[in-house]
Amino acid sequence: MVSRLSLPGVVFSIFLISSSFPCQAQLCSNFYDSTCPNALSTIRTAIRRAVSSERRMAASLIRLHFHDCFVQGCDASIMLDNSPSIDSEKFSFVNNNSIRGFHVIDGAKAQVESICPGVVSCADIAAVAARDASVAVGGPSWTVRLGRRDSTKASRSLADSNIPRATNSFSELIDMFSRKGLSERDMVALSGSHSIGQARCVTFRGRIHDNSSDIDAGFASTRRRRCPSTSGDGDNNLAPLDLVTPNSLDNNYFRNLIQRRGLLQSDQVLFSGQSTDSIVTEYSRNPSLFSSDFAAAMLRMGDIEPLTGSQGEIRRVCSVVN
Repeated sequence: MVSRLSLPGVVFSIFLISSSFPCQAQLCSNFYDSTCPNALSTIRTAIRRAVSSERRMAASLIRLHFHDCFVQGCDASIMLDNSPSIDSEKFSFVNNNSIRGFHVIDGAKAQVESICPGVVSCADIAAVAARDASVAVGGPSWTVRLGRRDSTKASRSLADSNIPRATNSFSELIDMFSRKGLSERDMVALSGSHSIGQARCVTFRGRIHDNSSDIDAGFASTRRRRCPSTSGDGDNNLAPLDLVTPNSLDNNYFRNLIQRRGLLQSDQVLFSGQSTDSIVTEYSRNPSLFSSDFAAAMLRMGDIEPLTGSQGEIRRVCSVVN
């Protein structure tokens, strides 16, 4: 039986465990302690302000870090604009007209540059911003390992092939996460970030209109009101991923899946008679377990193929190479 821990106890445990092992794969939680001691507090203030202004931004910043790490590793390649030498990931199928939060990272970067020019990478700012965004909407905290450097290249083709889509099957999702060194449990925990944020009609139209048995009829009917069946009609209309607590990073997402109220097909497949059903059930019953596993999975995701040492660069502006 899973022990029941209080959320404060879970957060403290996460901090204690990660603080006991501050360095891993050349990333260290104290990386900027001497070179830019006010970096983390500066980023935290910028993220709190952004999320206070728009709660949805928390989901956007977590998603931005996720989409960055799944392409070439956590190297801020997603932030690069098109140029003669850059085929921007911003315009990949999954990201185009969807990924957001760049201006928040740019703002935090500018503030950090004003106190420590050329020291803190955009990749690290994105990782810290994801953690601070989680905390801002009631989610867990964790000690971010730092020292990533920024890529000088991007890959739209890798973004198209490596970032999960709303229509992916269970086996496709397992393969995508496995290739990044993430387990089934990591995958389910990270998917819990869909407890916050919104999705465009174009990403869930097929699911709510196909009269499938794996969707609650009342839920589908409600979602159809602002998402017509005709392609091109209301494509960008938004719907909350979690109708009950759309602005809180909690375990209600998993309760939704058990009730067949997952908005995206790639969410509902996590509770569809597959090997992850038991994990979904665990998280639906134990919010503290979800919080601790989510934090641990975010840490592991943040360690995917970082550039360190003399690799890459520290961009002065996140959208262009130096």
